[in-house]
Amino acid sequence: MADGIRFIEKNGADALPYVKKYAELCTESTKFDPELYYKYNVKRGLRDIDGKGVLTGLTEISEIRQNKIVDGKTVPCDGKLFYRGYNVENIIEGFPKDSNFGFEEVTYLLLFGNLPTSEQLEEFKTILAAYRALPDTFVRDVIMKAPNSDMMNALTKSVLTLHSYDNRANDISIENVLRQSLQLIAEFPMISVYAYHAYHYTNGQSLFIHNPDPTKSTAENILMMLRPDKKYTELEAKVLDIALVLHAEHGGGNNSTFTTHVVTSSGTDTYSAIAAALCSLKGPKHGGANVKVCGMFDEMKVAIKDWKDEDEVTAYLEKILHKEAFDKSGLIYGMGHAVYSISDPRARVFSGFVEKLAQEKGMMDEYALYENVRKLAPVIIGRERNIYKGVSANIDFYSGFVYSMLGLPIELYTPLFAIARISGWSAHRIEELINAGKIIRPAYMSIAKEREYIPMDKRYTQNPKDLAF
Repeated sequence: MADGIRFIEKNGADALPYVKKYAELCTESTKFDPELYYKYNVKRGLRDIDGKGVLTGLTEISEIRQNKIVDGKTVPCDGKLFYRGYNVENIIEGFPKDSNFGFEEVTYLLLFGNLPTSEQLEEFKTILAAYRALPDTFVRDVIMKAPNSDMMNALTKSVLTLHSYDNRANDISIENVLRQSLQLIAEFPMISVYAYHAYHYTNGQSLFIHNPDPTKSTAENILMMLRPDKKYTELEAKVLDIALVLHAEHGGGNNSTFTTHVVTSSGTDTYSAIAAALCSLKGPKHGGANVKVCGMFDEMKVAIKDWKDEDEVTAYLEKILHKEAFDKSGLIYGMGHAVYSISDPRARVFSGFVEKLAQEKGMMDEYALYENVRKLAPVIIGRERNIYKGVSANIDFYSGFVYSMLGLPIELYTPLFAIARISGWSAHRIEELINAGKIIRPAYMSIAKEREYIPMDKRYTQNPKDLAF
């Protein structure tokens, strides 16, 4: 065996056949009957059989409501989302019509617990503007010299590298963690946009690096830094600002925020905790869902001749559910949510802005297709699937469409989610540190049987195929 390994290392031979064999061994020895989850009452995904989340912590940062009490019984209702006790729909309605600093206002609220006065918001905007500066040569040495085709990996790498530029990187005092959080909130848009430009420059496209404008909002700076001419419309900036507000926070139980709590509870540094959250968000079951929605609609636009024909749209959606169309997963992406049943308040709020932008961009035909799917998919899913709760459009259903209308590159769809959610992650990290308790460590039940150890000279007689080449 040792000679065989040395041969592979010396000659650079293809080791894939060996890896394939090992993968089969892993699968064979690790897979178990999923019915065991029910037998032992394991809360798979930390959720009950009816989809209700298992209580694992307390938070004041945000609340999701999807049920109400009627005659002493719990019944589903239109979803509601609260930031620090304020209904998000009311927050958005209260934004000044001529301002695109909603994300900054909500970030202040999430971090400090109260809505800012005009003076407090102006001061906070000044602080964020001051922090929109990466270390000297960082763009050249970290972003430009090692461009990555995956913007989430580029963002994660940059966050971990920033640890090296911080002489108080491991200090987890609240003052220092807040300083680091504010810096990351300000820097995420720059890192994401510059990483995108760097990668495409290495693939033959023009390179332009625009410095952020301290007088502009986060949404305005993203559009300005991305575009060669730096131009954007007021409606474009407003819609992107609202998108950032709606993605900024969504309770302590979503995968990336729970990751932030878990990793923070170990006592690690800010850069490591946020990098872990980014790795969670990258997954297609979490932050990458809007990319799937866009891909599904791209195929739908080709396959369906009349986008307004409900019968034709219905037939195609049935093909998706039957694993005959798109990625053959049987999923209609953008429909349904782990928590909401009747409606996702974020999608409900966003839909009006989506329609206005579609009108400005001359894309009302595409909007009509989205609305057809939004209306028909829940009916079809309810008819075809045995589900325990209702299905409705979620925020991912619209966000990808909005980003495409804004001309934003698809590589930045998930980083845009991160640019928004870093505000929520930071608030939850600080909350975990202030209320520091035990390290988060849920239990797993072992279902392995105890076995007698077999000496090496007798082992081949027990399982001769295990390591035979």
